[in-house]
Amino acid sequence: QPSTEISSPPVAEGDQRRVTIESLGDQGDGIAKVDRGYVLIVPETTPGEEVFIEVENVRENVGFATKIDAPE
Repeated sequence: QPSTEISSPPVAEGDQRRVTIESLGDQGDGIAKVDRGYVLIVPETTPGEEVFIEVENVRENVGFATKIDAPE
């Protein structure tokens, strides 16, 4: 039987982490890749930018996050 760990996203809603924006998506939103190549869409970011994000919406293949202020 397949392990649920492989198929479940490596992030959860509410997670906060630092990511690097790698490219732009079709809508102009930043795209960051995290564990196992999982894609996070982060609006209002640019490629090469390192940002602190909070994950807001997790789907099987992609997650949506917003840029937040890094903790002190």
